[in-house]
Amino acid sequence: MKEFELKYGCNPNQKPARIYMKDGSDLPLQILNGRPGYINFLDAFNSWQLVKELKEALGLPCATSFKHVSPTSAAVGIPLPEKLKRACFVDDISGLDDSPLACAYARARGTDRQSSFGDWIALSDVCDVTTATLIKREVSDGIIAPGYEPEALEILKSKRKGGYNIVQIDPDYVPEVTETKQVFGITFEQGRNNFRIDRALLENVVTENKKLPESAVRDLIVALITLKYTQSNSVCYAVDGQAIGVGAGQQSRIYCTRLAGSKADIWHLRQHDKVLGLPFRPELGRPERDNVIDVYLSADCEDVLGEKVWQNYFTERPEPFTAQEQKAYLSTIHGVAVGSDAFFPFDDNIERARRSGADYIAEPGGSIRDDLVISCCNKYNMVMAFTGMRLFHH
Repeated sequence: MKEFELKYGCNPNQKPARIYMKDGSDLPLQILNGRPGYINFLDAFNSWQLVKELKEALGLPCATSFKHVSPTSAAVGIPLPEKLKRACFVDDISGLDDSPLACAYARARGTDRQSSFGDWIALSDVCDVTTATLIKREVSDGIIAPGYEPEALEILKSKRKGGYNIVQIDPDYVPEVTETKQVFGITFEQGRNNFRIDRALLENVVTENKKLPESAVRDLIVALITLKYTQSNSVCYAVDGQAIGVGAGQQSRIYCTRLAGSKADIWHLRQHDKVLGLPFRPELGRPERDNVIDVYLSADCEDVLGEKVWQNYFTERPEPFTAQEQKAYLSTIHGVAVGSDAFFPFDDNIERARRSGADYIAEPGGSIRDDLVISCCNKYNMVMAFTGMRLFHH
């Protein structure tokens, strides 16, 4: 296939639209089902790069969930603890632990379920039946993977009344080293960001505490590779092989840190017994439960707990999960890794990250206030590595 005509571009008025190879060669993909759109392909190609690079860096199957050209999460295929299975609504899936790829997808899709509603999925490995079974029941726009088991493909084809977008990418495709794009009719050209993110990038530990366990190395690599394909400015929190909070596209770095931290907090709070024990009405679907949980954990909890309101969602009125209780629970969280796509200009970022359990930090360094940032990390006995490499993505 030399080119693929799209229905329209970013918006319905932007016509004509197509994808094609500038040198006239065949596209390195097959469209196995559906008709992906312009934004679908932006998500597909960015998300594929992320999972391909993460698999190469850590040697584990991985998955990501993308929305509007940024990941909501990315994860490697580590089995889920029982509470996390329940929080991700996957505790009813038989054989989940036998499929590392399905575990990766369950983690990625379950991290920020509201943001992942209607997502684009990328898988590093051939999609198996268990993974396809998980995907089938979620609201999603499409998927890209290097291949599909025959039964898995048929399961996915049944989504969206047969219109689900399924793309197969050539895993051996390597793009040109120079990339171009146009803005306002003007062509931009740059070398592709082929910078390799691996264990060696974390060797310059600048804090007094220099103990960086392998689990933290893994999580910092997950965070940094996620950031490499996240719209900047961006900050990512990661733990247990998955990104648990992504703050994307903010003008101020502290806003990135706060946004990502609040998402990480919600991920932790969803696994609290009060949330796992919410007595939902049986007919309430997963997306509706996600929305109710989000409100239940917010300052507006009375919107779902108030008199003559709670009956719409629950079989009995739950006890509130107070701000004080939430704060106390979050204070017990430790071992979280945080990556930043550029340097932290002030120590307020460290203070905010610490409140979400951060013990490990990776950032480029190079700020005139590096000494203040390092001092703040030392105050909490945190470990921070300077990578020396900015990871802006636009």
